[in-house]
Amino acid sequence: MKNILFYSENVNYILPHKNKIRNLLKILATEEGKNIGQLSYIFCSDDFLLEINKQYLHADYLTDVITFDYCEKNVVAGDIFISVERVKENSMLYQQYFFDEMLRVVVHGLLHLCGYKDKQEQEQQQMREKENYYIEKYKTLL
Repeated sequence: MKNILFYSENVNYILPHKNKIRNLLKILATEEGKNIGQLSYIFCSDDFLLEINKQYLHADYLTDVITFDYCEKNVVAGDIFISVERVKENSMLYQQYFFDEMLRVVVHGLLHLCGYKDKQEQEQQQMREKENYYIEKYKTLL
């Protein structure tokens, strides 16, 4: 899938198992009734993502993921920025393996593009259920 791309910006991070993750993202989109357009995942530092948060969202706090939505109709497309530092800290906080937490955030970004929100408690619960569902599905892929 040449339309799901992974980049690093000011961090030395290379996502492992890219093809398996691409397959999972394709399954996720299909099961959510969407087609995949151009998806770019950009792995970056806290500082880099904080600047994006300030500049584009007018928010001055650290976060693990920011998603820019370029979707049209049933085609999901966007830029998904992920702070490697935040994911690492959250993996320790939630006592998860780093890769498992990274996979959760990768899935989380695409779920946002599929229309899921996470501002309210009920939305957060639904988002977590979807994340868990697709993480389990990842484990069954070759």
